This record gives sequence, C-alpha cells and structure tokens, in this order.
Amino acid sequence: MAERNGSARGDEPSLTLGQLEGSYPAYCKALRILIREGKTLPQIQRTLCWHRLVMLHERMPRQYRDPLLHYGMTKRALAADAAGKS
Repeated sequence: MAERNGSARGDEPSLTLGQLEGSYPAYCKALRILIREGKTLPQIQRTLCWHRLVMLHERMPRQYRDPLLHYGMTKRALAADAAGKS
C-alpha cells in the first residue's frame, strides 16, 4: 500500500496535478538542456524531467504532448538553431 506522501515504492514523494503543471516549463527547459548537452534518448528517459513529462501527458494528453514528440521537436529546433549560427 502506498504511503500518504510517497509512491508505492516509497522512493518519490507524490505530486498533485497542479504541482506538475506548474513545473512544466522547468521540465521543458531541463529537456532542452539535456538535448543540448548531447544526451541520448535512453539517457534522457531515465531522468526525473522525462518521468514528469510522461506523467503530464498520460493524465492530460490534450494539453501536454507526448514526450517523444516533444523530444523530436526540441532536437530539431536546436539543430536548426545551431545550423543557423554556423
């Protein structure tokens, strides 16, 4: 049984949907930084920001895009920015 302030495994405090939504810009920024640093998709998928983006998408798919789509769009945008600066 899950603890009141943690997950069933007890390794992560639970967040309200409002807290997740409020931190969405930070998760997007973290994703952008990870991509800019050259992290691979499997490495990114092990991060907290990825997990939170997945949670938002699963709970509110119309408001928050699939993290894989978000990853692809962000990666292309960063590549276009880099090509434009060259």
